[in-house]
Amino acid sequence: MNKKLKSYLISDPTYYTNNPEQFEKYLINVLEKKSIDIACFRDKQSENFEQLASIFVKVCKDFNIEKILINTDLKLAEKLGANGVHLNSKQFKKIKEAKDLGLYVIISCHNLQDIKKAQELQVNAITYSPIFKTPNKGEAKGIQKFEEVLNLFKNMNIIALGGIINDKQIEQIAKTKAYAFASIRYFV
Repeated sequence: MNKKLKSYLISDPTYYTNNPEQFEKYLINVLEKKSIDIACFRDKQSENFEQLASIFVKVCKDFNIEKILINTDLKLAEKLGANGVHLNSKQFKKIKEAKDLGLYVIISCHNLQDIKKAQELQVNAITYSPIFKTPNKGEAKGIQKFEEVLNLFKNMNIIALGGIINDKQIEQIAKTKAYAFASIRYFV
């Protein structure tokens, strides 16, 4: 039997808000409705990024989220007491620094070369994407290609990401050896 598929929430200002009070209420509402193991604060546009990230970390701690991450900013993750950081595919050079800070590290991977590099640098987990069709993210890899990657990298924690918006897709991922599924839209 496959171990429990972890769920990974990624926030996004498109679906949340940059109003601190509304952001907190919305996040609490999401966390009350869905079972979440890993959560990442991701916001590439709000000017009050640090304030929102602080609220995110606090609320996730209140809900006992297993891993609380900040997207791309390892110094902020350390400052706010988050467990880790989700690095983008251009931040491989930051892995060692993040690990030296004691952070749990996930990095985004889109091809086999990225995954090999992540494995060599001993990240805790990777996201592999896009699995399903998602706006502006290139051609979907699909479940079959995802399973091929899982079989090539059996000792890695690999998270399915991209276009995951419904329970049917999650059921497909759960039938694989995936560590987790990650989504923005599924949780909103």
